[in-house]
Amino acid sequence: MNERKTQGNQSGEKLLRVLEHLVSADGAQKLQDIAKTVGMNSSTTLRFVNTLIGCGYVRQDEETAQYMPTFKICALAGRIHREEGLRRIARPYMERLSDLFGESVCLAIEENKKAVYVEVLRVKNQSLMAVQAVGSAVQMYCNGIGKLFLSAYPDEELERYLENEELTAHTGHTIVEKEKLRKELELVRKRGYAYDNQERELGARCIAFPVRDSSGKIVAGISVTGPYSRLTDELIEPRLVEFRRITDELSRQLGYGMFR
Repeated sequence: MNERKTQGNQSGEKLLRVLEHLVSADGAQKLQDIAKTVGMNSSTTLRFVNTLIGCGYVRQDEETAQYMPTFKICALAGRIHREEGLRRIARPYMERLSDLFGESVCLAIEENKKAVYVEVLRVKNQSLMAVQAVGSAVQMYCNGIGKLFLSAYPDEELERYLENEELTAHTGHTIVEKEKLRKELELVRKRGYAYDNQERELGARCIAFPVRDSSGKIVAGISVTGPYSRLTDELIEPRLVEFRRITDELSRQLGYGMFR
């Protein structure tokens, strides 16, 4: 019994060493590099990596075959070191937006065809409605930031998404018709920002702008979220230019436009 317990403890320690390395590493990792760092052979390391993949804590890039942590760990610890840079850089811009609108501000990335919240800046008057927690993942078709990601999909990828995603109505305002969603995403592409008009939660509204990296790819989105009664067109429209300016400044911090 004691021997089995000791072996179990050793396996647990090795699993945690692999996870800790992936979380603290600078970017995606090759299997050989993981094995070398944690001091195990490749076959043993692969066994632990596959366990972490099966539990949703690690994913493998389809193109490079390298491994990286997912944001499931955010739900447990509230932070992942790999994304701390983005969160730290974005925080002052989120504060500016919260001051500009007087509402809560969220930062989210795309992961596994979901919008995953990695930072949330709340304000006191947000008590009138629910705000997503760090680490939570939501469907993209009925979410402002999610629509930004979908609007950047090539046609073939968007069609695969529409084939595989069930467009469920959360409220009477949710877009559940595929053609209507295509038109909505085309509008997002043209104007450069997206709305969630009571599509996930009745009485709640958000407006979202993209955050881009040096390649021009949308790597995150920032949304201002509030009750529909407060986040009106009259409040939003005079602030659109400043909202765009703030998110553009953040994108430049990530290298956007540097090589253009």
